[in-house]
Amino acid sequence: MGTKNSSRFTPLIIAISVVAGILIGTFYAKHFAGNRLGIINGSSNKLNALLRVVDDQYVDSVNMTDLVEKAMPQILAELDPHSTYIPAQKLEAVNSELEGSFSGIGIQFTIQEDTIHVNSVIQGGPSEKVGLMAGDRIVMVNDSLFVGKGLTNEKAMRNLKGPKGTQVKLGVKRATEKELLDFTITRGDIPQNTIDAAYMLNDDFGYIQVSKFGRTSHVELLNAIAQLSHQKCKGFIIDLRGNTGGYMEAATRMVNEFLPEGKLIVYTQGRKYPRMEEYANGTGSCQKTPLVVLVDEGSASASEIFAGAIQDNDRGTIVGRRSFGKGLVQQPIDFSDGSAIRLTIARYYTPSGRCIQRPYESGKDSKYEMDWLTRYEHGEFFSKDSIKLDESLRYSTGLGRPVYGGGGIMPDVFVPQDTTGVSSYLIEVSNRGLIIQFSFQYTDRNRAKLSAFENEQDLLKYLRRQGIVEQFIRFADSKGVKRRNLLIHRSYKLLERNLYGNIIYNTLGKEAYIRYINESDATVKKALEILERGEAFPKAPLQAGQEEENTNGKEKRTAQAYSFTEDPSQIYRYASIC
Repeated sequence: MGTKNSSRFTPLIIAISVVAGILIGTFYAKHFAGNRLGIINGSSNKLNALLRVVDDQYVDSVNMTDLVEKAMPQILAELDPHSTYIPAQKLEAVNSELEGSFSGIGIQFTIQEDTIHVNSVIQGGPSEKVGLMAGDRIVMVNDSLFVGKGLTNEKAMRNLKGPKGTQVKLGVKRATEKELLDFTITRGDIPQNTIDAAYMLNDDFGYIQVSKFGRTSHVELLNAIAQLSHQKCKGFIIDLRGNTGGYMEAATRMVNEFLPEGKLIVYTQGRKYPRMEEYANGTGSCQKTPLVVLVDEGSASASEIFAGAIQDNDRGTIVGRRSFGKGLVQQPIDFSDGSAIRLTIARYYTPSGRCIQRPYESGKDSKYEMDWLTRYEHGEFFSKDSIKLDESLRYSTGLGRPVYGGGGIMPDVFVPQDTTGVSSYLIEVSNRGLIIQFSFQYTDRNRAKLSAFENEQDLLKYLRRQGIVEQFIRFADSKGVKRRNLLIHRSYKLLERNLYGNIIYNTLGKEAYIRYINESDATVKKALEILERGEAFPKAPLQAGQEEENTNGKEKRTAQAYSFTEDPSQIYRYASIC
């Protein structure tokens, strides 16, 4: 009898247990998850419901894939300016910039007059192996005409790059040949260097320009240091101007080469990510070598980690203008369709404890991205005094030097931009791309003669005898920009500098171009002066009324910011590589 009663109540007991379990689960979810799970599920269900309703009931048919692709960037833009969505077709190109290599045919090109012009052929690459040459025009790709107004860099890259081992057939017009030349090229790995130049500025001091922080940057830096050390280099200038960043790991490894053991490099912290610290491990090869780091408004992210670690540890001198101000850390998250997001998960802080992220309003990227224009209009490019520092964000380096958070790395030595020589004529020919067009066409017409010169100094001597500026003025006149002698006279030196620089770049490559530009670069000159005077290592700030004795017996001086001018026409016209 007891057994029968027990069986009768079993379903009721099970039902009560299930209800109790649900109630207990709900209680703990609310109290220990702050009800977040319910909010997230509710919101995501709402988004899914909206997409279903649109797909099912909207007046016209809708491509739901396209709708989602367009919505993703908008959603992330509501978070911060650096959380981004990368479509599948763009992810490889985005990643290849930092990965150290990509698969392609191995040429550097520009599009001139609706045609691909080969600027240079990468040594050892697939194109060099089959005989492609600088100056060639690519007019056919896989037996289809590949010229015209619809030709863009993106289209060219999409057709010329491709998986390693695949082939592409090119029809090429060469100036010395009457008929088109046919080449079948097997795509291969093309190296992507992140250090654009490494050379001795004089007998004692070397210069290294880092364009980004990629997977191979640390190895490239070690090679550059070894190369310069072999030439008895006694100190370095690391140029990070225009370097928009890259991998944090690359920046920490590189700055480790210059810091003593135990020095804090950077730390990161986020809502779901506990504080993580990176310290120098004492294996650096240049821990006591004099160092100057160059920054400007284009130096961001990993560049600021490098500069901040050097500045806060009083390891070297920062020269230039205030950096960009990006203190957010992004984590890549891939989707199954090949797309990805870069989601901000933490902030990073320099060793003194400052976050250099400049203020932003979520969902208002355009204002954030145009900050450089605001700085320009406020006079920051020309005067350090125009920068309003927030005393509540004041921190101190190890020696007690004041540094500030809230918007970039302030240099120890300020070098303003120089507008001397800028005229409306120069602005017009630059904005219309006439300097680049003329430089390329001049190089192309005279390629055989120019290629006989092995270095920029010999080539420069030749160019100075050719009346290049006058040739350009006539070219600009033929394109609708009339000769204006007074304005041309004012801008003559800048015109000459840009024209010579572009022709050197087209003929001898990037490092030769950088060598030439640096000869008249006031920021580089100032950095070199600091090294030559033995002042690369910062000193503790002077007390009020205290003066510093110059060890060379020269005049005394009080601590202050230096102002020198630099040429604003420094343009890095890097062609596309595929």
